[in-house]
Amino acid sequence: MSHLSFFKTHRTWEDWLGMALGVLIVLSPWFPTQAPHEMVDAERSFIVLNTFTVGLLVFGLAQLEYVALQRWEEVAEILLGLWLIVSPYIFGYWEEGMLRLWHTTLGGLVVLLAGFQLWQDWDLNEQELARHGQ
Repeated sequence: MSHLSFFKTHRTWEDWLGMALGVLIVLSPWFPTQAPHEMVDAERSFIVLNTFTVGLLVFGLAQLEYVALQRWEEVAEILLGLWLIVSPYIFGYWEEGMLRLWHTTLGGLVVLLAGFQLWQDWDLNEQELARHGQ
């Protein structure tokens, strides 16, 4: 029974992990890739801007969770993770194998972490949410 309580409690290290994922998302356009061959600078700038925005929002929401936990923050992180997963198909860089892989993986991790945190916090009332991190 004590193992279940470990999984049912939202811990602060999960928020730190969310912040780290946000930083990795921001840096992901500069991770090693398979030499972007036909990517035009304008396309690349949209990709970098999208990635920077999503990473910054994930970082900010995770930081906000650390300070003042609310359920909407986790829902927003899930939506951002899903957006990052579909971004290669929307912006047309699905053929850039490694960058697509990075964004799909990082987006999936954001969705999993935020979904797990939302599950942990689902039955908490406002006072219990306010005590997070204390």
